[in-house]
Amino acid sequence: MSVDINCDMGESFGLYRLGDDEAIIPHITQANVACGFHGSDPNHMRQSIELARRHGVKVGAHFSLPDLAGFGRREMKIEREEMVNIIIYQIGALKGFLDVSGIALNHLKPHGALYGMAASQEPIAHAVADAAEHFKVPVLGLAGTLHEEIYTARGLEFHAEFFSDLDYDDQGKLLITRKHEAVDPQLAAQKSVRAVSEGLVRSVGGTDVPVRAQTICVHSDTPNAADVARSIRVALEPYLAA
Repeated sequence: MSVDINCDMGESFGLYRLGDDEAIIPHITQANVACGFHGSDPNHMRQSIELARRHGVKVGAHFSLPDLAGFGRREMKIEREEMVNIIIYQIGALKGFLDVSGIALNHLKPHGALYGMAASQEPIAHAVADAAEHFKVPVLGLAGTLHEEIYTARGLEFHAEFFSDLDYDDQGKLLITRKHEAVDPQLAAQKSVRAVSEGLVRSVGGTDVPVRAQTICVHSDTPNAADVARSIRVALEPYLAA
């Protein structure tokens, strides 16, 4: 069994700073780089890719609803065809910078509200698949949701993601919040190890629910994200992907 540690990065915009990417990057194996619709801009995309290159971290496209003001964490009503174009536009922007830096696109991951919508709304999950099938890389998502059902049915490589800094309800559904609070780094590490080794997580109601964890997410806007990532990296060292 092997596992990656991923983080949503490059989410600053212009003069506005979000997340301590330089402190986080040594502790992860995958960087999900924002593509400009919820955070980032051309300068930050380029900087994030170069930061990942220096640390030998794989880079994926972290695409979003077009909601810069709401950081992509508000649902929007968008038809499938338009959503496909919105996604391709963002991946294409990031891939341009990757090509310039000589780095391959490693994976894809929807952001925020789009991630949740694709987990439960068939047209949106198909829109992600419509775009993803052109790039021939794995898509990160939640096991046991439309992410897994539709992506795999469409022939895409699916990697099950577990969230170290978010909670799960008694049905095993992820509780997505618009603002992330600090979490105990050691508890996040223990939670991640259990998800990998036992396939279980303790829900907010105190129930053990099944999960799958091929890649562990740490959000860069969690206030103590660098400490969380460091603890998880140490705890998961025996499981880390090459």
